[in-house]
Amino acid sequence: MSSAGTGGLMPDRRMQGDFFLCDIFDAIPKDDLASMEHPLFSLATRPDLRVLKYAHNGVAIEVTPSVKGLATIHDKDILIFCISQLMAALNAGRAVSRTLQLKAHDLLVATNRETSGDAYRRLREAFERLAGTRITTNIVTGEIETTTGFGLIERWEIIRKTRGGRMVSVSVTLSEWLYRAVLGRAVLTLSRDYFRLRKPLERRIYEIARKHCGRQESWRVSVDTLLKKSGSASPRRVFRAMLREMIASDHLPDYAMTEEPGDLIRFSQRTAVVEVPPPLLSEAALEEARRLAPGMDVHALAADWRGLWARTGAQRLRKPDAAFLGWLRKRL
Repeated sequence: MSSAGTGGLMPDRRMQGDFFLCDIFDAIPKDDLASMEHPLFSLATRPDLRVLKYAHNGVAIEVTPSVKGLATIHDKDILIFCISQLMAALNAGRAVSRTLQLKAHDLLVATNRETSGDAYRRLREAFERLAGTRITTNIVTGEIETTTGFGLIERWEIIRKTRGGRMVSVSVTLSEWLYRAVLGRAVLTLSRDYFRLRKPLERRIYEIARKHCGRQESWRVSVDTLLKKSGSASPRRVFRAMLREMIASDHLPDYAMTEEPGDLIRFSQRTAVVEVPPPLLSEAALEEARRLAPGMDVHALAADWRGLWARTGAQRLRKPDAAFLGWLRKRL
């Protein structure tokens, strides 16, 4: 093989662009619309070997477990972490890939989990359930409707581990179905308090409220419809009792729940849920950043700055270029 034009260098075997490195600190939690709308995850706390079937308004879903059981709503934290990292990168103008490389410790911290040895074991089990659970559906993602079967993640691999066998770095390949949803920006922001919800049903009810109530002042839904959309296996009377318990505890993020006549549940905003789009930077600003910080990745710097902007209130900026360059000068 000729090495002309390469200065005698060996081929670059790093396969740049073949994977996306999850390195964005404090990415805003994001969830895909399809799994917020429809029940794809088990709410059970023990291995769930049922085949789940769901049909609503023209959407049909069949979820088949592996021998490890169905993927659970807590396993979904892995997908939320991946979606959040990809969306933060897209907003920063960085290239992304369907295969992500992440640090297990970062995932555990971002999703409010313990970092004990047992937590790493449970994380591995979650990867196994996500890869083993198969979904057949006609849900539209990225404006494309197809009837297809897929795993929630296509594959996963421990890239590096400690001498004791604890995973350190993990490679995850998302399903084409989910990746297409991310590229189509079919996602919504979640409250960080979502990861503080202990009970699976609380997490699922919050997802449904976030998807349907959104920015509206309130949203009403029948108990029957909520039971169906939640994917709960509980009888109707038990499900209603659990809803009343949630109403009494009143710790659902973003939304308050009330029971109304007619067997209805009303969700109302605690405060306005307004998503301010991340500030955009001009090419001129990025070019100036390259001049100020030669050799540094300006898109990574922009992502760090946007992370600080989000953590400090996500205020609308009249002059984002000036704010970014001012921050960069102080950092340098």
